[in-house]
Amino acid sequence: MFKVMDTLTGNEETLITGLFKKTQPLQGTLAAIDESLEGHVTALLKEGDISADSMAVAKIFPLGKTHLKRIYISGLGREKEWGFEAAREAFGNIVKRLLADRKTEAVIDLDSFTSEHLNGLEAAHALAEALELASYKIKDYKHKSNEPEKKIEELTVLTKEDASEIKAALFVGAAHGRGTNSARTLVNMPSNILTANELAEHAKMLADRYGFECEILEKEEMQKLGMGAMLAVNQGSAEPPKMITLKYNGNENSTETIGLVGKGITFDTGGYSIKTKSGIVGMKTDMGGAAAVLGAMEIIGELKPEQNVVAVIPSTDNVISATAFKPDDVIISMSGKTIEVLNTDAEGRLVLADAITYAKHHGATHLVDVATLTGGVIVALGNDMTGATTNNDALYEQVTAASKECGEPIWQLPITEKDTKRVKSSKMADLSNSPGREGHAIMAAAFLKEFAEDTPWVHLDIAGTSVTNKESRLGPSGATGVMARTLATFIENFEV
Repeated sequence: MFKVMDTLTGNEETLITGLFKKTQPLQGTLAAIDESLEGHVTALLKEGDISADSMAVAKIFPLGKTHLKRIYISGLGREKEWGFEAAREAFGNIVKRLLADRKTEAVIDLDSFTSEHLNGLEAAHALAEALELASYKIKDYKHKSNEPEKKIEELTVLTKEDASEIKAALFVGAAHGRGTNSARTLVNMPSNILTANELAEHAKMLADRYGFECEILEKEEMQKLGMGAMLAVNQGSAEPPKMITLKYNGNENSTETIGLVGKGITFDTGGYSIKTKSGIVGMKTDMGGAAAVLGAMEIIGELKPEQNVVAVIPSTDNVISATAFKPDDVIISMSGKTIEVLNTDAEGRLVLADAITYAKHHGATHLVDVATLTGGVIVALGNDMTGATTNNDALYEQVTAASKECGEPIWQLPITEKDTKRVKSSKMADLSNSPGREGHAIMAAAFLKEFAEDTPWVHLDIAGTSVTNKESRLGPSGATGVMARTLATFIENFEV
């Protein structure tokens, strides 16, 4: 899809270049074009037909005065405000414009998108990531016309920088984009198609493609291991549960293994604590944590960081039947801790409890779990911020650094001693799965903390950020694939 060259050959038809707001004369490729067009670009700028404002895109036609048939000029705003996030948004904006204009090939003047705040390698990463994200289309089930969809088949990068380094940055950015898109597709799939078994098949496909170790525990094996929390949630279902494990061994000399745990509830009715008729719609997305972990594993498989990773995904649906678990039930988790079920709609923390224990069983020395866990986190932080809790500040700092690098912000919520006491307030068992509505997101995290125990752990609640109802420059409404890139970046940069 990408080519890299240092000069135009004379055979190109479409060129894209960036333009910062500044007083000095035009520079680089755009200056050469302006000269070929006898100052026409400068004139259009003065007349306001071309704008350097952020996200403005103008298209001009040289009309035979150069070999180019069309030139897109992307406004970049003020150079001092230019950075990775701004570049990725601008590139996404350009990709959408090219797709709308049904262009399949183009040359992009990468050097015109760099500044003292964004070097060529960062710009290349942002470009490749944006190309994947912005061109993503939801895989729906509508009858299609026979006309094939237009897509960008080749993008040539024009730069004076080292071609091999630019190609490497493009590869990394594209891997991040594709892994995120894979997570998006999984979350968007209907639950009658994406069952726990199909989620396991997707994991097997990744294992085959990248050489991961793969283990899929069936119900009978979970029973032998005492995964009572996981099995309780599955009790009412006709679909068998799956405990999915992928292992990536990237550093034989390291004793550290990072555990990624993703909630894989393929549909959540709430069980006997049933959701409202409006609240139940969209609950196919309750496996967003599993999708993020699988998307991250895809990125890891492509980039091969020198780390050891074990990914554990507990997958089932949570439905009502004569055999479904009920409020007031007491269950025994894999850890041996007993749990009083006061809310069957607080099922995510139950499956995660056994998955966290199982990740430690597989040697995880550090843990990050990701889950569409609580509506409470949306009340607290809205739809643009992922909630986070931790028992280890050093590990949290690494996760939050990765989230900032990827433009997926997180915000830490506290767990106090009083929160722990509330989770342990059950008169019937060691723990309560839902000791009250107050601080609901914190209560869920405090519950999980009891299973992480002394293992350094970060919990990410993506209930508000895993889907969006707004189209953006980087994709359609629907699943966002949030945290796939953050997890992969965290793994790549991880230090003990």
